Amino acid sequence: MPRQRVMSIMVVGPEPHTVLPPRRLCYSPAMTSAQEPFLKRSDKGGVATLTLNRPDRLNTLSEGMLAAVQAELDGIAADRAVRVVVVTGAGRAFCAGHALDEMRANPTLAYQEELFATCSKVMQSIIALPQPVIAKVQGLATAAGCQLVATCDLAIAAEEARFATSGINVGLFCTTPGVALGRTVARKHALEMLLTGEFISAARAAEIGLINRAVPAGALDDAVDGMAARIAGLSACSVGLGKAAFYKQMEMGLSNAYEFAGREMARNMMTHDAAEGIDAFLAKRVPNWQDS
Repeated sequence: MPRQRVMSIMVVGPEPHTVLPPRRLCYSPAMTSAQEPFLKRSDKGGVATLTLNRPDRLNTLSEGMLAAVQAELDGIAADRAVRVVVVTGAGRAFCAGHALDEMRANPTLAYQEELFATCSKVMQSIIALPQPVIAKVQGLATAAGCQLVATCDLAIAAEEARFATSGINVGLFCTTPGVALGRTVARKHALEMLLTGEFISAARAAEIGLINRAVPAGALDDAVDGMAARIAGLSACSVGLGKAAFYKQMEMGLSNAYEFAGREMARNMMTHDAAEGIDAFLAKRVPNWQDS
């Protein structure tokens, strides 16, 4: 019988600033063998849906989860059949951040640096992906889970969803989530979340620009499917060029951004799909995209 490891973790409570007493967890290396995959993927109509699949652990970004997400992103990047990616979570949480028990079980600087570098690679892979990525947030999104929402190109949430960068509540400032959050919402909104660790509603998240909109839970599937189908029906070539150019020019000064964007738009104009799209518009017909 495999030996069990016993560890204590500090758990953030459901309300702001509340911390539940440490609890002891028994973790058996054999547990994972009978479990479902960390990540489930389904494909339909050019849309790949990736579902974080550890609902009993609130879909935390454990080592296994990060490896599974990275592997799927690497494969999707070269898959011309995939035009849009949707990321969601199984169960009541979208993603509750890093696996604190794993972090406490490996109390070395080298481990922590490697963990955050691995997570940062996943986030940057989403930005680098030619396909747009939509976060479909059905529940709780905290710490690195909130970072994941902020990193995705678009996000739609159920009205019941809540968001927080709550690491400060357990003495760990959400520094890496702050990178994505600070590039998505205004500075003072980002710092309020980072410094207080308080939860915000989906309505507030939409108000400050963390998500595109909040919808009733029963309308979440249709809202995400509609957005994904709309983008999937466009030129994948133009969408990919545009996404890459958007993120690159955001890091530039104004004059350099316009110079770069002008070159990119001219390059886009040389593609088959731009010519086809304009000709179709002028002829009042449906374009035939070649994604080139």
